[in-house]
Amino acid sequence: MKREELQKEQAPLYEALYRYKNSRQASFHVPGHKKGRAYAASSGGAGFLEQIMEADVTEISGTDDLHHPEGVIRDAQLLAAECFGAEESFFLVGGSTSGNLAMILTVCEKLGDILLVQRNVHKSVLNGLMLAGARAVFLQPQQDKSSGLVTAPAPETITAALDAYPEAKGVLVTMPNYYGMGTDLTPIVKACHRHHVPLLVDEAHGAHYGQHPQLPQSALASGADVVVQSTHKMLAALTMGAMLHVQGPRVNRGLLRQRLAMVQSSSPSYPVMGSLDLARRLLHVQGAGAFTAGLAAVEDLKRGLAELPRYGLLHPQEQQGEAADAAVAAYTTQDPFKVVIYDRMGILSGYELQHRLEANGCIPEMSDDRYVVLLYSLGSTQEDTRHLLDALSHISVEKADAQTLHSLNGNAGIFPGPTSTEGSTESTEKSPFVEFSTWNNSSQGYFSEPIPFSLAALEPDETEAVRLQDCSGRTAAEMIIPYPPGIPLLYPGERITEAAALRLQGLAQAGAKCQGAQDPKLRTILVFKNSRKQGNV
Repeated sequence: MKREELQKEQAPLYEALYRYKNSRQASFHVPGHKKGRAYAASSGGAGFLEQIMEADVTEISGTDDLHHPEGVIRDAQLLAAECFGAEESFFLVGGSTSGNLAMILTVCEKLGDILLVQRNVHKSVLNGLMLAGARAVFLQPQQDKSSGLVTAPAPETITAALDAYPEAKGVLVTMPNYYGMGTDLTPIVKACHRHHVPLLVDEAHGAHYGQHPQLPQSALASGADVVVQSTHKMLAALTMGAMLHVQGPRVNRGLLRQRLAMVQSSSPSYPVMGSLDLARRLLHVQGAGAFTAGLAAVEDLKRGLAELPRYGLLHPQEQQGEAADAAVAAYTTQDPFKVVIYDRMGILSGYELQHRLEANGCIPEMSDDRYVVLLYSLGSTQEDTRHLLDALSHISVEKADAQTLHSLNGNAGIFPGPTSTEGSTESTEKSPFVEFSTWNNSSQGYFSEPIPFSLAALEPDETEAVRLQDCSGRTAAEMIIPYPPGIPLLYPGERITEAAALRLQGLAQAGAKCQGAQDPKLRTILVFKNSRKQGNV
């Protein structure tokens, strides 16, 4: 079926799975659970998973093949491209991780190819560089001075790096960041295209962008060449359901298909793919109306927070004058569904506030030393907000004396925080550990030398574990990844600065969860024995 013959009300793949689920056909193919019947004789059964198992199928007649789509998967992907504004869209069953790996392996075809990469990227990007054997020129991101958090590199930084490395195969940035913060991608797109290279965007947290007037513009609408989105994060697909979108002539699409087949299972999950089709149909049919209830719940929360002055709310600052130009470029858009709050009195860290919310039955998305990220979506309700406001009210009274709260109500300005126009650097001074993803080699300039990545394993006698107090000036031999958000603070071969060492100590003291660390308690870090072994600095 041609694209123009498809109707947005259709969900070709989902409908095929529904028909299969309700059919009486005898299964002589995988999977082995046979529509969940393998659990029928079990005293415990499969419970709620049985309905999913009834639609868990493989590549049989009528269900198509993800890696060579000619039927319902092809049609579902055509409809996705129409919905999201792409020339071509691909379903991903390994989350945005598989998309990031595939787009890096596509543009970096040969060992040693150079890719310009925003420093504060997800760990999957660094893994992609390793798989490709690429060299990364790391780009320093811009910092929003009022919050201390970083977004994407400035267009001027990207232009300078492209001028310095004209052989670069492309530029990769993340937008929005985990906090929902962003800026206009259009100038970055123009800088890339002037140099005839593609812009690759990890838009994992922006699958909903451009779908409602209150939402920021999508990366595709800004002109990006390849965009990866986690449809499961901010829309309504099952976990691991994501999409890769492509447009324009700057990417080899045949090679992209091959790379996608390499990094994804040859037996992809049909329930996950069916949920991608269903999530697209919901959005395609309802349009902006799909977000009405979720946005109403967010507005209720903002009104409620106005009655709880203990809590500050992260949002872009109103900037004035030429001196504010750089700050404007750093942070101009905020995803309304990412509500980022903090204790304006500075009593509760973000970690502590998250723990107290969880104790009151509210589970945030993540926290850091200062902030808590509360994720709303098109599935959120006003009842959710009432529960959250009750919890915040209880925590506020529990942890602050009445007289202090009375003073705070009378003069909110006495506790200036990141959203105050006065003392705009206070948050970074008070909270040196707030942004674990900030590039910690800023003294080297706005972009690095080409950093080689490979899959070569380290020999045990090359490394040693040292205390965090003693690691400054050494070279990291392991990747330290605060999770969430999954953005490496250090990668193997990177020089550990004094600032990075302090951040590590702050993480350890806060009990933050870090992936990649040999010591799960983060009391020590693995470094190279020979400090001169600094291939990646």
